[in-house]
Amino acid sequence: MAASSASLQRFLPPSAHAASSSSSRCRRPGRARAAVSSVPSPSPLSAGEVPAERLEPRVQEREGGYWVLKEKYRTGLNPQEKVKIEKEPMGLFMEGGIKDLAKIPMEEIDADKLTKDDVDVRLKWLGLFHRRKHQYGRFMMRLKLPNGVTTSEQTRYLASVIEAYGEDGCADVTTRQNWQIRGVTLPDVPAILDGLRAVGLTSLQSGMDNVRNPVGNPLAGIDPDEIVDTRPYTNLLSSYITNNSQGNPTITNLPRKWNVCVIGSHDLYEHPHINDLAYMPAVKDGKFGFNLLVGGFISPKRWGEALPLDAWVPGDDIIPVCKAILEAFRDLGNRGNGQKTRMMWLIDELGMEVFRSEVEKRMPNGVLERAAPEDLIDKAWERRDYLGVHPQKQEGLSYVGLHVPVGRLQASDMFELARLADEYGSGELRLTVEQNIVLPNVRNERLDALLAEPLLRERLSPQPSLLLRGLVACTGNQFCGQAIIETKARALQVTRDVEKRVAVPRTVRMHWTGCPNSCGQVQVADIGFMGCLTKDADGKICEAADIFVGGRVGSDSHLADVYRKAVPCKDLVPVVADLLVERFGAVPREREEDEE
Repeated sequence: MAASSASLQRFLPPSAHAASSSSSRCRRPGRARAAVSSVPSPSPLSAGEVPAERLEPRVQEREGGYWVLKEKYRTGLNPQEKVKIEKEPMGLFMEGGIKDLAKIPMEEIDADKLTKDDVDVRLKWLGLFHRRKHQYGRFMMRLKLPNGVTTSEQTRYLASVIEAYGEDGCADVTTRQNWQIRGVTLPDVPAILDGLRAVGLTSLQSGMDNVRNPVGNPLAGIDPDEIVDTRPYTNLLSSYITNNSQGNPTITNLPRKWNVCVIGSHDLYEHPHINDLAYMPAVKDGKFGFNLLVGGFISPKRWGEALPLDAWVPGDDIIPVCKAILEAFRDLGNRGNGQKTRMMWLIDELGMEVFRSEVEKRMPNGVLERAAPEDLIDKAWERRDYLGVHPQKQEGLSYVGLHVPVGRLQASDMFELARLADEYGSGELRLTVEQNIVLPNVRNERLDALLAEPLLRERLSPQPSLLLRGLVACTGNQFCGQAIIETKARALQVTRDVEKRVAVPRTVRMHWTGCPNSCGQVQVADIGFMGCLTKDADGKICEAADIFVGGRVGSDSHLADVYRKAVPCKDLVPVVADLLVERFGAVPREREEDEE
């Protein structure tokens, strides 16, 4: 069903209001494939070529458990590193600094560099992102939601927070299986943090140089074909990362952000190939555990797929190896050019075997087992579509996958979702990396009543069109100061207009990102759009997009390549329609002459 004009309004700023994946064949992810890059990769050193001084830790622990960069390494640093040295960001939480900061008017905050950096940078360690450029004085708050599992109580609480902000408040489902809420004001933050704690949520360590939300199978525990229930593992990871929501300063001074996932099904819904650490289920010597992939990432200058560490850990030892890898990255990672600080750059510099040895010596017993010969992923598996109604492993129950148009929700949507979860399910919702929501544990005799609910019929369809069901979009310049173009409303409008021109035979995953940071993960999409600026036919500067084609998810993972640069957004519809015909088997629709 195409998006209505009314539905597009929710993505536009107030001024605009006034003015107007399936069928992906599987191969093994990231198996020794070289990283795809727009710049040459450094030549890796062999074990004998890495100078001993290069393996000296560059950080040291100080009072309070915080880790800081040693004096001798404080040259050529990027701006974020300088901010961390000037003042410990975690102190805003662990020492109660947020309570004092929240009492200071924004004009006074901006008059002092230290407090201005608190608001614009250090608060990101608390999951708070100041929207200075487009919503001055308001923040986006990012939660930690391991495995994307949330409750009706949590959803109602978040809805109540954004409802209080009127038109400025809304929520997004993110590409890391997570909630983000918008419109938050600084004076409200201490009370909101208390409210989060009361419902079992935290926003701690969800931004900047921290470990992001641990991703797992959205169908964990209910999927008849799952390999392993990922929820216990992602919960353990989240508990370790945040020290049970109390703050874990041993891993909050990383050189850059760091992503982790646990794979639970053959579908690879978790996208292991773009994570810094991916746990791949594998049996060794009759014992269940995980082979490890490391170094996957996406950045403006380079993107590369995760590679095998040649390591296996038992299922009950996932935390020690995570800790060891994080500490190796923390101790040895580069902190200069921000585009060369992700963990893969360190792996490239040291070589995989030297990097592995650094991880191994940080293990509790100094030993890291070699990988199991094979993991448990079925290489010929057809990636399933979780949208719609599907039977669970529990007899008499089904889960219902709901399409959330480009991940955006209003408070009213969230209140309704919470009600539906209680009335038809078990009070639980699952978020997915494609910005959708799964409602589990619905009794089969209640399915018809659920599908007749207005929210499903009018807003969150279980059966969207083939192009809409694979649509993903980042925040865009409606809220994000780094975004070059508007994404969410445009993604829906372009898709709707393309659907008038062509009919596709299968789901085509189209991802939009407003800038080269690629929060919309265009490199994993069938077709990706990365925001930029260009000149139109009349020589005027206009919003545009670089088009990427060929990203694959599943066991034959492959990151997309640039197909065409700087296409004006106003010219995208015919270009995309033609691309769908040429590459994806689309068929032109019959159109009346006056439709033009």
